[in-house]
Amino acid sequence: LTVKEIKELFALGIRAVNIYVKVNEDLKDNTGKEAWNPNGLMQQAIRAIKTTCPEMIVMPDVALDPYSIYGHDGIIENGDVANDATNDALVKMAVSHAQAGADFVAPSDMMDGRVLRLRQGLDAAGFQNVGIMSYSAKYASAFYGPFRDALDSAPREADVEVPKDKKTYQMDYANRFEAIRETDLDIDEGADIVMVKPGLPYLDILREIKNEFDVPVAAYQVSGEYAMIKAAAEKGWLDHDQTMLETTIAFKRAGADIIASYFAKDIVKLI
Repeated sequence: LTVKEIKELFALGIRAVNIYVKVNEDLKDNTGKEAWNPNGLMQQAIRAIKTTCPEMIVMPDVALDPYSIYGHDGIIENGDVANDATNDALVKMAVSHAQAGADFVAPSDMMDGRVLRLRQGLDAAGFQNVGIMSYSAKYASAFYGPFRDALDSAPREADVEVPKDKKTYQMDYANRFEAIRETDLDIDEGADIVMVKPGLPYLDILREIKNEFDVPVAAYQVSGEYAMIKAAAEKGWLDHDQTMLETTIAFKRAGADIIASYFAKDIVKLI
């Protein structure tokens, strides 16, 4: 099914995909070691896509939450996410993606210093040409719900102390200045593309980053944004295609060079 979808997307003119995986429960633990399994689902998917459609740019997600027994983006130690231990795991994950054929890695974890660690790790492994699309301004948002339900990657109750949410590493949505600071740090550490996530509630952040930095900027129209338009259209409250198109234009108007959206196929067909 993945290969079939990729062929259809490429035929429509889409040239890049950001991919995620849903991991079986019996493969989850607190180390995330399945994330760098050379025969893991993500690695198999990358190889299948590049074998079938080598010109498609593949940007796999780099974060431990799909692999974590606790649903967090990192390794839990002493009741909190261990930043440095998590970065070690993320490097292994990213290198395994590069070995499978990834063109970019897309760290969404929001650990401090992870872009530099990933750049160093990829270079040391001989993957100097694999790029990094960093989720630089990723907010602790309520709009991620449908995605987390689909991947079963939300924080969960545990028999040890764990953070109840992801606010210790994702950004406060009231904070504008941190987005600029985090993006600046990521660029200094080697990010080739920076991202703002979610999309529509953060168009002001998108525009500020585009004004401030001379790098490609991506915007992610997340699952909650997508689901709201779908649900409202099903209720007959909104025109689906026109609302979809208007939100897409909003991202471009605010400065997005790249738009990650579950509407991508529909948008291409419409325009």
